[in-house]
Amino acid sequence: MMKQNRRPQWQVASWLTGLAVAALALTGCGGSGGSAPTAQTGGCAAATDCGTLLVGLTDADGDFVSYSVDVLSLTLQRANGAAVEMLPATTRVDFAQLTDLTDLLGVATLVPGDIVGGTIRLDYTNAEINVEVGGQIVPATVVDASGNPLGVTDLKIDLSNRDHLVVTRGRAAFLSLDFDLAASNSVDITQNPPVVTAQPMLVAEVTPVTQKQFRVRGALSSVDTTASTYTVDVRPWLHHDGNFGSATVHTTDATTYEIDGTAYTGAPGLDALAAAPTGTLTVAFGTLDLTTHDFTAENVLAGTSIGGEGLDAIHGNVVSRNGDELTVKGGFVIGRDHAPYFRRTVVVTVGPDTIVRKTGSATDLDANAISVGQSITALGAFTDASTDAANPTPATLDATAGRVRLEVTRLEGSVTEVQPGQLNLHLRAIDRLGPDMFDFAGTGTTGQDADPSNYEISTGSLPLSTLAVGDAAKVLGFVTPFGAAPPDFEGRTVIDHADLPALLGIGWTSGGTTAPFLSMDASGLVLDLANANIGDRHHLIVGRQIIDLTTLTVPPTITAADTRTMFGVWEPGHAEFFSNFDDFLGALTTRLGSGQAALSLFAEGSYDDAASKLAAHRIVVQFAAAN
Repeated sequence: MMKQNRRPQWQVASWLTGLAVAALALTGCGGSGGSAPTAQTGGCAAATDCGTLLVGLTDADGDFVSYSVDVLSLTLQRANGAAVEMLPATTRVDFAQLTDLTDLLGVATLVPGDIVGGTIRLDYTNAEINVEVGGQIVPATVVDASGNPLGVTDLKIDLSNRDHLVVTRGRAAFLSLDFDLAASNSVDITQNPPVVTAQPMLVAEVTPVTQKQFRVRGALSSVDTTASTYTVDVRPWLHHDGNFGSATVHTTDATTYEIDGTAYTGAPGLDALAAAPTGTLTVAFGTLDLTTHDFTAENVLAGTSIGGEGLDAIHGNVVSRNGDELTVKGGFVIGRDHAPYFRRTVVVTVGPDTIVRKTGSATDLDANAISVGQSITALGAFTDASTDAANPTPATLDATAGRVRLEVTRLEGSVTEVQPGQLNLHLRAIDRLGPDMFDFAGTGTTGQDADPSNYEISTGSLPLSTLAVGDAAKVLGFVTPFGAAPPDFEGRTVIDHADLPALLGIGWTSGGTTAPFLSMDASGLVLDLANANIGDRHHLIVGRQIIDLTTLTVPPTITAADTRTMFGVWEPGHAEFFSNFDDFLGALTTRLGSGQAALSLFAEGSYDDAASKLAAHRIVVQFAAAN
């Protein structure tokens, strides 16, 4: 059974994976915010002789409300041993905000050739990490595996021999970096403050095994209405200035825009963007074609519709509402005159003049559309909390003359009822927050406030036939207007248990084990759940539903998925990654056969509970150092 001093959710896991722990920014030629290293673009007689490299950063889900660290440098290594420094300036990123999207961190113009690995230097000295404890958001400290404060840390990037990054003349290449919070951290919430133990590992993917919504943020450079494109100087994450390379955004007749508070669709929106001054900040959400590496925007924000561009902004979830006051938690504050930072609680005031819209929609709503649970971006005038002990005041944002954008909200839970056009869930999370953090008073008509143990979701014509009571599920959509429930939520997308990512993690005691499997062959790895060295970590998580592996009547079999896969083995100072399961199996057999002890295993894929089988697209086993 699980030790009681460890939180029985994601935070029990100290699962080490081959997922990337990195924040990466690349620059093209020139630009502000730091000069581009000459080694990056030197050697091309003309721009057409070089290739283009796009780099994206994403994160697998975890149990953190915020996880901000500084990235000091990134050095990529060519096949001939030459090093290229890619980071023009320190970049601070909150990885917890990237679980459902990939952010374009930069575009570089490079001499053609192979990139075989690299090194990232992270600085945890001023890390801002917050976790949920007892329905409250609290700051945590971070330490290494030995319990020492974690400061500047160099992490190695390894690429599979079959999966090198090739920069080709006149073509674009893509490198995706994935930071898995659940796999790289464990949290002890019995301490005050909670202690996060971080054991990060690195890997980069040339073709990601999973694809998410893509975001391109940057200052407007030019617009080509004939080609239906525009170009930006990339500013990753929430940078106020700088040039991290040039990116082209493709648009369609269905692309929606909000520019300085005005909504458009299709060509009129691109015309309005063409009329905006050069340097206007833009943010686009859409899809990256992994073959051509063209980015097509579904939704574009520009000018004062972006936080910090004329108006302050707070992004988070409404946890309670009292009249025109919204209490927002898990908030990231973007100011006009300061760097972005996390605030656990901000009180947002709205009124009859507040402009309210759903993201991607031109329809104006009133402030009653904002209810408890809804993810929002509120724009207005921010005032930070008072530290005066005699007269403390909370952080506030006055949006009475501003705007509120209703963002897509994500629910996770287990099914309690299925009927035509409706799905009920026992909620486990709303975005990154547990249901205990929300006060649903006032959300419904008299006596019918939302109940997180039986949360009613309108699903319209969405297919529900694969869902059954007790199944894990995830729903994307918008909360019903305040005071109008039931239903409590308008579902736009339903993801059933078969399509939810399943995360399996198991760890062994400090000495590890040389016999982690009952069997291991081409048909899969069968875990030995009777192994006496199994430690705290022995869990399978599907949609935040936690299954204790030791309670299963049939030991799980971990097989290779039919999709693109990546498998890895890691030991201190060295990692190897394979796209072929047989090669991975050979590496495991060699290490275990020589007496090298396995310390932990992490696998991600799709779980079939009837067969007790996980079809994994990622598996990584951590080994103790070889003797």
